[in-house]
Amino acid sequence: MASYDVIILGSGPGGYVCAIRCAQLGLKTAVVEGRETLGGTCLNVGCIPSKALLHATHQLHEAEHNFEKMGLKGKAPTVDWKQMQAYKADTIAQNTKGIEYLFKKNKIDWLKGWGSIPEAGKVKVGDDTHEAKNIVIASGSDAATVPGADVTIDEKTVVTSTGALELPKIPKTMVVIGGGVIGLEMGSVYARLGTEVTVVEFLDAITPGMDAEVQKGFQKILKKQGLNFVMGAAVHTVETLKTKAKVHYKLRKDDSEHMLDADVVLVSTGRKPVTKGLGLDTLGVELTKRGQIATDDHWQTSVKGIYAIGDVIEGPMLAHKAEDEGMAVAEVLAGKHGHVNYGVIPGVIYTHPEVANVGETEESLKEAGRAYKVGKFSFMGNGRAKANFAADGFVKILADKDTDRILGAHIIGPMAGDLIHEICVAMEFGASAEDLALTCHAHPTYSEAVREAALACGDGPIHA
Repeated sequence: MASYDVIILGSGPGGYVCAIRCAQLGLKTAVVEGRETLGGTCLNVGCIPSKALLHATHQLHEAEHNFEKMGLKGKAPTVDWKQMQAYKADTIAQNTKGIEYLFKKNKIDWLKGWGSIPEAGKVKVGDDTHEAKNIVIASGSDAATVPGADVTIDEKTVVTSTGALELPKIPKTMVVIGGGVIGLEMGSVYARLGTEVTVVEFLDAITPGMDAEVQKGFQKILKKQGLNFVMGAAVHTVETLKTKAKVHYKLRKDDSEHMLDADVVLVSTGRKPVTKGLGLDTLGVELTKRGQIATDDHWQTSVKGIYAIGDVIEGPMLAHKAEDEGMAVAEVLAGKHGHVNYGVIPGVIYTHPEVANVGETEESLKEAGRAYKVGKFSFMGNGRAKANFAADGFVKILADKDTDRILGAHIIGPMAGDLIHEICVAMEFGASAEDLALTCHAHPTYSEAVREAALACGDGPIHA
C-alpha cells in the first residue's frame, strides 16, 4: 500500500495543475486517471481538439472569402476530412504527452485506472488501495442530455461534443440543440465546412447569462455566417432513423409543433458533474441540489481531508476556473493561503469573431441597483481590424459611475479571448477605466479598441 500526502482523482486541467503545484510545494503526490492519456475531457475531447478544428476551418473561411481580396489568387483549398482529423489527433497527442512529461519532471505518480474512496484517507484503484493524508476530487463533468425530452445519444447520429469531434464524414445538415458555447463553436466548425446548421434554443437569446447586447450582436453575426436559429423552442423528441434523425419541438410562444430533419443532431445543453462510482454516498459527502459537491471556503467537502475542485463543484464549468482552484487547494494543503477571485474569471467563445467577457453585465448591475457607465468602441474604428477583414464587433467596458472602477467588460471581435485579459489584470488591481485609458497601447493593434472603450467611459474615444 503506497502512501501519499495528496491523491487527486482526475487529470483534467484542475487535477493536473493541482498535482503539479502540490509537487512544487513539496507534497508527495499521485493522480488517478483511467484514460489512456492524461488531460481529462479538455485535452482529449474538449477544449484542445475543438480549437484545432476551429482554427483549421477558419483558415478555410479566409481562403474562400478573403484571400482573393488581398491578391492571393488560385483555387480554393479542398477539405481532406481525414487529414484534418489527423491534425486534430496530433494536436491532442502533443498536449497530453506534455502533461505526462510534466508529471515525470515533478515526480508525480500516475495511478492508472478509475478510482473510488472507500473511506477518508484511502483511494482504491483497481485491486490496490493507497493511503493519502488528503484527497482532491477533480473528476470533471460529462455532457448533459435534453431535460425532460426523449433523446437517445448514440454518438453516431445523435452526438455530444465528443461525437461531433470525430464524425466519419462531414454531414450535409446538422441540428444543434442548445445555443451555448459548445453548440455555437461546433456549429461554426461545420457551417464553415459546408454543413447547413440550425441551432434550436429553448430561451429567447443565445449564450445564456451573457450581456444582452452581446447576445443580440453575436447572433446577428452568426446569422451572416450562415447559421440558422430557432429560438424559444422546446425539443421533446429526437427520432433516430436509419440514416438521419428528426428533431421534434414546440415553440413556447404558441405551443405549435414543428420538426427538423438532420443527418446529425448535436446535443449541447450543458454539462453535469461526474461523481458516480466515487463512493460519495457511503462517505456521506454532501451534495448540492444540482448534484454538485458542496465545499467550504477552502474547497473542503463535508468530510475532513476530502476536497473538490472544478466542474464537480459550484461555479462556471471552465478549465481555467478549475486550474485556479487546483492551485489554491494545493496552497491550502501546503499550509499556505489559497485564493480564487471568482469575480474575475473570464469566459471565451472561440468562434470568429471571438466573444469574451469578465465581471458584471449591464443586467446584473441593474438588478443590483448599482450606478454604472458604459464605454463602447466598435472594431470598425480600429485600423488593424479593418486591414484584416475583422471589423465585426465591439469592446464594451462597464465602470462604476462614481469611482470609475472597472466592473466588467464584454468583447466581440478579433482575438477577444486574449484582449479580455488586459481588463482582467486591471480589475485584479482595482483599476479605473481612466487607468486603462491613460496606458499607452501599441499601434496598430486590436488592443487599441480596449483603450478606446476605456476612453469612452470618460470624455470619449478618439477614433469614433
